[in-house]
Amino acid sequence: MQKKIQSALISVFYKDGLENIVQQLNQLGITIYSTGGTQKFIEELNIPCVPVESLTTYPSILGGRVKTLHPSVFGGILGKREDAEHVAEMLQYHIPEIDLVIVDLYPFEETVASTTDEKLIIEKIDIGGPSMIRAAAKNHASVVVVAAKQDYALLEGILKEQKGETTLDQRRLFAIKAFDVCTGYDMAISNYFNQSDFINPFNKEKTVLRYGENPHQQGVFYGNTNEIFDKLNGKELSYNNLVDVDAAVQIIGEFDSTTFAIIKHTNVCGIASRFTVKESWDAALAGDPESAFGGVLVCNAAVDVATANAINEIFFEVLIAPSYDAEALEILKTKKNRILLQQKTKFTATHQYKSVLNGILTQQNDHGNYTDWKEEGGRETTAIEKEDLIFANIVCKHLKSNAIALVKNKQLIGKGCGQTSRIDSLRQSIEKAKQFNFDLNGAVLASDAFFPFDDCVKIAHAAGIASFIQPGGSIRDKDSIEYCKANALAMVITGLRHFKH
Repeated sequence: MQKKIQSALISVFYKDGLENIVQQLNQLGITIYSTGGTQKFIEELNIPCVPVESLTTYPSILGGRVKTLHPSVFGGILGKREDAEHVAEMLQYHIPEIDLVIVDLYPFEETVASTTDEKLIIEKIDIGGPSMIRAAAKNHASVVVVAAKQDYALLEGILKEQKGETTLDQRRLFAIKAFDVCTGYDMAISNYFNQSDFINPFNKEKTVLRYGENPHQQGVFYGNTNEIFDKLNGKELSYNNLVDVDAAVQIIGEFDSTTFAIIKHTNVCGIASRFTVKESWDAALAGDPESAFGGVLVCNAAVDVATANAINEIFFEVLIAPSYDAEALEILKTKKNRILLQQKTKFTATHQYKSVLNGILTQQNDHGNYTDWKEEGGRETTAIEKEDLIFANIVCKHLKSNAIALVKNKQLIGKGCGQTSRIDSLRQSIEKAKQFNFDLNGAVLASDAFFPFDDCVKIAHAAGIASFIQPGGSIRDKDSIEYCKANALAMVITGLRHFKH
């Protein structure tokens, strides 16, 4: 059902992006009601504006805590246009119909992030804003509600193309977005008082994807990748792209030295740290050149021409880097569907979410490398071994369990992951290393969880590995430790498990 906007109530904290909308409303002859700073902003544009006080007959009182909470405002928003009794009451009490509500909310989360002063924080708990948003969303049969500046562009398009007329579907869409805004806002306030870091993952921008993991599955992304990346080239990110990109930024965020990683199906299949980006890429690719096909690539330094030329020789889906040399970017852009992302900031998620059964599991993200560094083997680790063990333990953390990572000279040379036994993962990692002609003598081994028996240590030792890192915690830790002592092998116990189910 088409409805024409005749009047609008505008009261926003942030004024950016509002100017064009206000000018369009004025051009369409729509009456504008407003308050405080928004009213001043509109009037400075030489656009007529009716103060809300003229409806309520009350000034803004209690330091601005009460401005719009009045029947003349809420009656105008909530009144049913098709209900004769409602219409009669609105006429009786001189309540004008309000057809459009543009309201954002006090910056509560921003305030919490910037100060610990509880008085300031509490004053940023909006009362009138959520009330108006909910009222307008409830009455979306007749009222348009815009609750965030991210939706200004949609409203602006409607005003331009439809001359102030809206469909029920459009009003319903705005209402859904508005209720999501209120939900997230209330959650943030609740988290503050409960000292919780939980976020509502659905209170974010919604993007319908081409499909989910498979073409017959619908996929939706709730979030805004523009906050993390600038997309420089390529098609839109798919469901599987997003999953792998998340894995990529998680692992690359663990390294300060120049590092390149290749991600395939959320597991790292190649990674290395070297002096230059090109050297890092060459070493990462050499670790498993077969699995790299169609992968997601990520590095933590600028991509130069030499690296771009090398990368350009293989097929990959996504490349993520903090920057690109101009010529390198042009080389990489030769494939129009290739997705090139420039990461703006180092990103680390605080929490993880997973749907199970009829609910959601949430947990803190796995931060850190090791809690302890206990040399429990038959000898101390060498300086080179220690660096490789630290590197390997991080890599292992980003592999699906059961996970084994074999590292030599800060290069992943073999890995086993997602197996039903740790021995299978170990055998897989050794076979991977042999497949690409790596010498395991001098390599180190990381395990994401404890060794339940000494069989893994024995098999690895037979392959040439002489240094191990694991969290410990098995009732039979001593079996593996005693074998290391008997054979002059190094073993570090970290006290921090990195199991990734």
